[in-house]
Amino acid sequence: MLKEVVETLTNNFESNARKTEDGVEFWLALDLQKLLGYLRWENFQNVLSKAKIACEVSKHEVSDHFRVVTKMIQTAKQAEREVLDIILTRYACYLIAQNGDSRKEEIAFAQTYFALQTRKMEIIEKRLLEIERVSARKKLSETEKELSGVIYEQTGSDKNFGLIRSKGDKALFGYTKEQMKLKWSVPKGRVLADFAPTIILKAKDFATEITIFTPKRIS
Repeated sequence: MLKEVVETLTNNFESNARKTEDGVEFWLALDLQKLLGYLRWENFQNVLSKAKIACEVSKHEVSDHFRVVTKMIQTAKQAEREVLDIILTRYACYLIAQNGDSRKEEIAFAQTYFALQTRKMEIIEKRLLEIERVSARKKLSETEKELSGVIYEQTGSDKNFGLIRSKGDKALFGYTKEQMKLKWSVPKGRVLADFAPTIILKAKDFATEITIFTPKRIS
């Protein structure tokens, strides 16, 4: 039974209530009011006010997430009248759920739902950062391999590669390789680059490419 409730509420929020325009997703406050179990607009307005304050406190522009609009609706007598509504972003919906009455089944679900969605996004972002770092590490290895080949072509030996790389680290970061290893607590026998942040890997790769470019240009 619980599974059916979750599926219904999820479908109502994501499929029935969610709207898109020019590829931008949004929800309307009047729709969300019913979805979250509020019968009276006045009660829902109190939740909206708290959500706007939370938005402001979190250093977000309220107008970016809560935008007042007017729309026409049909009355029981088939006449049309103008009413105010509010366009909400997903973040606004999240804030509304967090400030709603958790005794309501719909609010309790929404709070859990958005917590899970936020966690999913955190996992995805973390995974993307890991992929970016692995990519940067691989690119640096390839560039350093190319530099080793250039040194061999120029000198007939690659024994100076380590010295050149060490001097490059000193010039780029102000520390020698050994000092950097101590700074980052790199275990003995492990490579410094395996513990370097992504931005450092990219900086080293860029510096190595410049080092490669100079002798190639001269030759």
